[in-house]
Amino acid sequence: MRTDIYIGIDMGSTGLKAVAFEAGSGTALASSGGALPFLHLPGGGCELSAHAIQSALVDALGSVAAQLGPRVHDVRAIGCTGHGAGLYALDADGRLVGGRAMASTDQRAGARARNLASRHGAALFEDVGCGPWPGQPTLIAAELFAAEPASRSAMRRLLFAKDYLGFLLTGEMATDASDASTAGLLSLSTGTWSAAAFDAAGLDLGAIELPPIVPSGTVLGPLLASQARDCGLPPGVPVAIGAIDLLASLKAVGADERGEAVAVFGTWCVNAVVGPAIEPKPAVGGVVNFGNAERRLYLENSPSSMANIAWLARTLQFPSAAAAVDCAMSVPLGADGLRFLPFIHGGAAPPNASAGFVGLKAHHDRSQMARAVVDAVVALHARHLGRLAVHGLGVTGRVAALGGGARDERMVRLLASFLGHPVARCGDDETGARGAALYAAMSQGAAGGGSVIPAHCSVVEPDIAGQAHADYFARFNELVDHMAPAFATVAGASA
Repeated sequence: MRTDIYIGIDMGSTGLKAVAFEAGSGTALASSGGALPFLHLPGGGCELSAHAIQSALVDALGSVAAQLGPRVHDVRAIGCTGHGAGLYALDADGRLVGGRAMASTDQRAGARARNLASRHGAALFEDVGCGPWPGQPTLIAAELFAAEPASRSAMRRLLFAKDYLGFLLTGEMATDASDASTAGLLSLSTGTWSAAAFDAAGLDLGAIELPPIVPSGTVLGPLLASQARDCGLPPGVPVAIGAIDLLASLKAVGADERGEAVAVFGTWCVNAVVGPAIEPKPAVGGVVNFGNAERRLYLENSPSSMANIAWLARTLQFPSAAAAVDCAMSVPLGADGLRFLPFIHGGAAPPNASAGFVGLKAHHDRSQMARAVVDAVVALHARHLGRLAVHGLGVTGRVAALGGGARDERMVRLLASFLGHPVARCGDDETGARGAALYAAMSQGAAGGGSVIPAHCSVVEPDIAGQAHADYFARFNELVDHMAPAFATVAGASA
């Protein structure tokens, strides 16, 4: 007996992947995707062309369809997820303004974000659940308008990464609360677009056509005949609105239902818990309204986790990020006294954080530099998880590690050692796509639980040399805290 198939598409801040999952077993029957050709510009810009997005989408879906063969006719629905924030601004004809999108790692609005935070940070946190940060759509748009005034009149609509994929596939526009809220554009109290957030960035809310906000798992529309033909899929397959990739990943492993904290080892250092709506709001990095009045998604994030390792591999000419981690693991924890500040794309805790080596000496080589980066990347996840736990967020002793970095068991073991307890490892790097496929299944009447497309995780125990890890982690936290004045000085010099 044939079973239903659901396709999940995940567009991250470095790549796009499409995966076809079998309902019931959760088996990935077909998978395709690859890196996206983001263009890194002077001043921190990070852009991606409209052509590159369309090509990556068609190539991934076309490959999945080819791998499925005759079973392509068992595909019941498609769901989309993607990285949050960034800027997907469309003109009156539905084309990306300037022919390109901006990633959430775009840093050109850094000075604008710092200035806005000093004047309106507290009020914005109270309204939308986060303070200003460079990757927000409104701040990127304001920075773009300042540099290219003509783009202001061209911008008519605003979407998020997953919604732009949905628009390409169906010609329809909508979003869900999780993306709008994570971007700091949704009022937590009302669940509607925040005029204060747009006003603070100097944008006229009335001049932009914002997409309707619908529940995750809502059918956006049928697959366009032209896209079906190009991708080799049956025309008319329903395409569903998903959620931001973080929430999709939590759903994929059931952490949203259990209230379990997750650490996502992706481009961003993402750490999150779904918990009850708390007032007054806990002083965490972000509070997200995802459409449930009684629950919130709580975040402690930094713009760079595996991005630090990607930078290391590129700069020290390792053949790959994996090769850099292999080299790092050839030397002991602590890198012979060398430390790294893992903020290659900046950070907000402490404010204005930036990257750099501390304690670098002539005898250190690239293996110790690599180890310092890997240690710091994992320690930053542990630091953020600890900040959530201080507010009673998360289940004591239970954390799941997701994302591309979690494919390497050594990194998950390092996290478990810093935390002092086992960590569940869901390291197939398909949790985002799996969550998107779950929303596709929900759009066709399936229950919302992960049992529809179950994920399989293993448990990783901490290293037996626990005290050494505890000592390193304590000193890492002290170093980051003590660097706050230096971060402020460097940010002031570059303003």
